Amino acid sequence: MSESTQSVTAAESTSSLRRVFLVAGELSGDILGASLMRELKARHPDIEFRGLGGPRMQAEGLDSLFPLETLSVMGLVEVIRHLPELIRVRRVLREAAITWQPDIMIGIDAPDFNLGLERQLRETGIVTAHYVSPSVWAWRQGRVKGIARSVDAMLTFLPFEAAFYVKHKVPVAFVGHPLADDIAVDTDRQAERKQLGLDNDAEVLALLPGSRRNEIRFMGATFLEAASRLVEARPGLQVVIPAATPERHAELANLLISYPALEPHVTLLDGQAREAMVASDVVLLASGTAALEAMLCHRPMVVGYRMAPMTHAIARHLVKTEWISLPNLIAREALVPELIQDAASAEAIADQLAELLDDDARRTELEQRFVDMHRALQRNASRRAVDAIDALVERRPLPESVSADAVEARIVEGA
Repeated sequence: MSESTQSVTAAESTSSLRRVFLVAGELSGDILGASLMRELKARHPDIEFRGLGGPRMQAEGLDSLFPLETLSVMGLVEVIRHLPELIRVRRVLREAAITWQPDIMIGIDAPDFNLGLERQLRETGIVTAHYVSPSVWAWRQGRVKGIARSVDAMLTFLPFEAAFYVKHKVPVAFVGHPLADDIAVDTDRQAERKQLGLDNDAEVLALLPGSRRNEIRFMGATFLEAASRLVEARPGLQVVIPAATPERHAELANLLISYPALEPHVTLLDGQAREAMVASDVVLLASGTAALEAMLCHRPMVVGYRMAPMTHAIARHLVKTEWISLPNLIAREALVPELIQDAASAEAIADQLAELLDDDARRTELEQRFVDMHRALQRNASRRAVDAIDALVERRPLPESVSADAVEARIVEGA
């Protein structure tokens, strides 16, 4: 099927899609949901939205029944403490959806909350889809049976995720990653350095210890100590640190007081993570979406991650993947150094960063590989997600496109 026939334009659409119930659980889901809503409105001008989302989704027309922060609960203890309220919120959302009778309910990320709600609504006859696959391919793979009962389709961002669901006979549409669409393939390192007030001729390290308090707690001091070691050996090094929130900014500024020799080399930003990565020669980051974003900015990186000892002990027995960072998972090889738990010492991190900074050829090779991976993942994800949503509502087969296997082959082969 050709590219032109896969997407249905607004003028051509015969879908009866009028009401969409959306539930997003945190800031990233709000961003994804808003982009999806814009594409839905372009194709279905009379569409209505209800559910739960943040300011971006509300700006696109969502009638949100609760604030976005309602579902932003991290950690086992925190979830247990908030469990009665979360159960109440899910009950209210369930009743609201059943009363409103949407054409489809779409859960955006927040799988522990949304998959249960999706299953309850699907049992009443409402079509359901889940946007952003949970990491079921990595750990607790038995969850796929519950996912099969909860959704009419899973909409995945990455090809290896789609392959997992195909294997387990769960309807799936591989739509590509919205970040790959949002970030331009052509980046301008010098322009970003000028904007951020960095020296064009200096070596630049972008340091991203994480967006959550626990990530700063576990990795903040280690990352700063690693940067201090690098600065001692490379006095011209500039370190740019984008703080994800005002709270993280305050925490990082407080930590920097303990590193007086490093502080003159540091530019501490409010946000601007993408700009910092584009401006850099290498990136040091905690694993997560930031690793994917650094890959899409085409920057070599070192991933360091540490967690509570008990959590790590449990994870070691549950995780089924060889790697934890998305660039390595997508490429199916160790493109990016991963230093986890005890291996994530300041000395080891500084050594890995120094190796990258000293090896111009390796950095150039990685940058080109990341450009190729970026192009393979650019698929106009929001549009393809709407293609799949229309098919579900109209009870048609999910649209065929360039297969996930073909995209994965291009990435693995470095084509």
